[in-house]
Amino acid sequence: MNYQGVEKMNYCEDRVNDIKIAYIGGGSQLWAKSLMNDLALEARISGTVALYDINFEAALTNEKVGNILSNKKETKGKWQYKAVKTIEETLKDADFVVISITPGTLKEMASDVHVPEKYGIYQSVGDTVGPGGIVRALRAVPMYAQIAEYIKKYSPNAWVLSYTNPMSVCTRTLFEIFPEIKAFGCCHEVFHVQKLLTQMLEDMEGIKDIKRKEIKINVIGINHFTWISEASYQGKDLMPLYERFADKYYEAGFEPYKDFWKSSSFESAHRVKFDLFKQYGLIAAAGDRHLAEFMPPNYLRDKETIASWKMQLTSVDSRMKTLKEKISDTKKIIAGEKDIEVKPSGEEGVEIILALLGLKDTVSNVNIPNKGQIGNLPLGSIVETNALIQRNSIRPVYAGKLPLDILNIVQRHAINQESIVKAALTKDKKLAFNTFVNEPLVSISRSQAEELFAEMLNNTNKYLKEWDLS
Repeated sequence: MNYQGVEKMNYCEDRVNDIKIAYIGGGSQLWAKSLMNDLALEARISGTVALYDINFEAALTNEKVGNILSNKKETKGKWQYKAVKTIEETLKDADFVVISITPGTLKEMASDVHVPEKYGIYQSVGDTVGPGGIVRALRAVPMYAQIAEYIKKYSPNAWVLSYTNPMSVCTRTLFEIFPEIKAFGCCHEVFHVQKLLTQMLEDMEGIKDIKRKEIKINVIGINHFTWISEASYQGKDLMPLYERFADKYYEAGFEPYKDFWKSSSFESAHRVKFDLFKQYGLIAAAGDRHLAEFMPPNYLRDKETIASWKMQLTSVDSRMKTLKEKISDTKKIIAGEKDIEVKPSGEEGVEIILALLGLKDTVSNVNIPNKGQIGNLPLGSIVETNALIQRNSIRPVYAGKLPLDILNIVQRHAINQESIVKAALTKDKKLAFNTFVNEPLVSISRSQAEELFAEMLNNTNKYLKEWDLS
């Protein structure tokens, strides 16, 4: 993916001014603040962030928070945040587009996650695969298709960063609607596993204060089901050490997380990772909650089994509680009752923007169409590997081929993602259902699956306009 462009910007030695970032979504109070913090900490770029959300009040809130942050004396990157009422105005002349939307509300997500439990199907996240991921995709694809049309018309040369789940499905939709789009999906799950490897080195070898990016890895797979086939630190192969590490903590879970998972539905003790390594010999590079959903219900068979793997189900109630806390904090910040701390988010979106502007080179894991970077997955399907990112170009790193036993699992999901995009765009209920029952977690009879699918579609029907749901 090598492009010409980014010519209108005002370069001044090692700075780029007058950048326009169009931010679509962000009302969740999470991803927008992450971007704001990282922009505030970066002195080499500045400009305007146009904020669009279907809830204009949410965009106005982000405008206020962003400008408070930008005006703090310790802030290095000075940005003007402006809420915009139309997506057309938001996108016009944008250099970068960030998409972080919620496909539906928490009401629909409650159906995605919890209705399958009536049939004995448990989901630890419910936003990528499984019955919840499939129905969420049916809502997300039309939204992303519309956004792609707007980008094609109003900012066709912009670089597009997508943070929405289901990541692969959403990114695939952008390219299906606008094949020339300069888009990629960003995900932090691999970063957390790199951090785990730094903790492994401290625990097993006594080596402290290692930065995450000092761990060199080869990333191969699809979003939330990525694998690390090579890992090293200062030239030392870490795979044999990880084998001993997995053996050491296989039963109890990694010590720092051994009991912490009980107090947070977003944490785990990494037992699923260790088990997958024992089975397949590669390091599973996502959180246990995500990894478990790609497999048959080995880890999610019932609540007792889930607890034995030292993780929790992330309930929609817990998400609602977290959202209320974030909204409360935001109101206090705007009212001047609480300070907003300028701190790095741990994401790499701004680092990637710097590279695309030519201010640095970087290597990061991205989700883009397969051009052969994974040798035995279908061409065109969205895959996640490392990529070299430089001025106006993203060049995927050849990751090799997946081992056949892992390929058997990954390919099933890659094809499901292709078929659910087609089903959503063509409103093909039959194809959508056949994709639904091909999910490993849907291990119930076809007649039960039909009942479940019908109920879940009915619960999300306001997002399925023109569908024949009879």
